[in-house]
Amino acid sequence: MGLRSRLLWKLCGINALLIALLTIAVWIAIDLLAADYFMALMQKYNISPTEVHQMFITAVHRNLVWVGALALALAGALSFMLTRKVLSPLFQMAELADRIAAGEHGRPLQVTPDEIGQVGAAFNRMVESLQRTEHLRRTMVIDVAHELRTPLTNMRGYLEALRDGVVPATRETFESLHEETLRLVELVENLLRLADAGGPRLALRLEEIELEQRLQQLLDLFRSRFAAKQIQVETVFGSGLGRVRADPDKLAQVVRNLLQNAWQYTPEGGRVRVAAQREYEQVRVRVSNSGDGIGAEDLPNVFERFYRGEKSRSRRHGGTGIGLSIVRDFVQAHGGQVGAESGSGWTEVWFTLPQ
Repeated sequence: MGLRSRLLWKLCGINALLIALLTIAVWIAIDLLAADYFMALMQKYNISPTEVHQMFITAVHRNLVWVGALALALAGALSFMLTRKVLSPLFQMAELADRIAAGEHGRPLQVTPDEIGQVGAAFNRMVESLQRTEHLRRTMVIDVAHELRTPLTNMRGYLEALRDGVVPATRETFESLHEETLRLVELVENLLRLADAGGPRLALRLEEIELEQRLQQLLDLFRSRFAAKQIQVETVFGSGLGRVRADPDKLAQVVRNLLQNAWQYTPEGGRVRVAAQREYEQVRVRVSNSGDGIGAEDLPNVFERFYRGEKSRSRRHGGTGIGLSIVRDFVQAHGGQVGAESGSGWTEVWFTLPQ
């Protein structure tokens, strides 16, 4: 007997037990109260109570048995039908959970506008989230394998060429090997940061930080890269920007990731704009750049883990698709928010920090 049948019969059995107990209670009440009252009436009117009393008790018991049996049958039938209808979404949830555990993707549950239906709707959302996460995880594995394969293939080619004497051991050769090694190191570090950011307890070392000064320092680290691509950099810092309470390392990683994205996706001769201003009890930092915009279908998902938009665009610019996930997790750990906007020829990513 399956889970569905066991649960159904248990609930019907509970209803039947309640009806049986109620019948017994009525039986006892009639024997103890109604029968004695009937005998008192017979004695009051000088009628022999013995035979009439026995007839009364027998008739009441017989009718009570029939009424109880009928009530039990009707209650059992109604309980069976109603219970099966009410529990149908739960049975569907169990079947869908079994299919998901087996690696199958079932159709969503048909929910009803009641309490069980609300549970079903929540279950549908959970299943959708699990399926989406699984899809993104598989995509991430493929992307990481691609990112690892490219530098490893290059390094293998250089090393084999050096071993066979095809390529001379020049400074340029070792610089190429060093560049590929740094690419691997950067990818591994990003993966470790992503795992750290997604941990249940992200430890923050909060300090008072002069935001404008910190942004300038981080921007100076990228000026040579921007200059190499002839990218014009504009800064707009509002007056009274003041201090923010943040983890200096995590904040630096957030800004570096945004500047790295801006540098990667801005074409030569393009523009990058870094702005910051106070808004009530928070500070908003914006990093925008010219170049290919983000598609409308990709924009809501750019901060999701394992998500990459257009593959050709991402690989052409060397993106791994995890930098913005780190930005989101670090900012949210500070109690801030993140967002992205894009249009034809421009993209802007922003985040807020409480003051």
